[in-house]
Amino acid sequence: MPKEIVYSCYVNRSREGEQFAPVHVLSYQIAGAITFNDGNQTQTVNEGTFSFCRRNKLIKFLKQPPEKGEFKTVSVYLDEDTLKSFSMEYGYTADKHTDGPAITVLKPLPLLQSFMNSLQPYETLNEAVNENLVALKLKEAILVLLKANPALKDVLFDFNEPGKIDLEAFMLQNYQFNVDIKRFAYLTGRSLATFKRDFEKIFHSSPSRWLQQKRLQEAYYLIKEKRKKISDVYLEVGFEDLSHFSFAFKKTFGVAPSALVS
Repeated sequence: MPKEIVYSCYVNRSREGEQFAPVHVLSYQIAGAITFNDGNQTQTVNEGTFSFCRRNKLIKFLKQPPEKGEFKTVSVYLDEDTLKSFSMEYGYTADKHTDGPAITVLKPLPLLQSFMNSLQPYETLNEAVNENLVALKLKEAILVLLKANPALKDVLFDFNEPGKIDLEAFMLQNYQFNVDIKRFAYLTGRSLATFKRDFEKIFHSSPSRWLQQKRLQEAYYLIKEKRKKISDVYLEVGFEDLSHFSFAFKKTFGVAPSALVS
């Protein structure tokens, strides 16, 4: 299967995680549902729904297979080189910079359904599939997207890197995402050195120390007050590993997280 066209399929249990979206993605939910949270709002994409994910977004997700069935989705990844080439060939440009939610649900046009159905043969093809054939499908995906939602023109063809934004507001909204400091710097429109300098001026702490303390404080609240499961909380607040979370929690609060629920 070409890397630009991806089928996801598995059975029986929900899967939770998070990701950084470096490119735009057009998806169709074939079976099951997926719930996204970008730190600002939650969006559920149900079976039979078309969606568009913006690049440069931090997203938490929960994939839910249908009862006694398989979770299935097909996604088309639209990288910057493909979009720049399309822009030059067809004359599309962004008129303005627009911000918005990570996920946009698209109208269920027959044209979208027909396009997604046409991708089915690609599921069995390997990456050696003819590059020109894949390039045509990517062009078609862009044209179909523009037909389904013309306003996406200002999103697809905006090739500017993230501009310098309010660091304090961004970090308070996104601290629970498990991404490295370089990624936070990039998303706030700063070099790593400038990010660290600005961060310490605002929070009077290093980014790594502040992130850990902020995540642990949120975890304490969720376990103690909201009675959430520890196995869910450590992922929700941005820790990768349960043992590391438990060690850091006890070092900070003097008790293991399990002591809050006993």
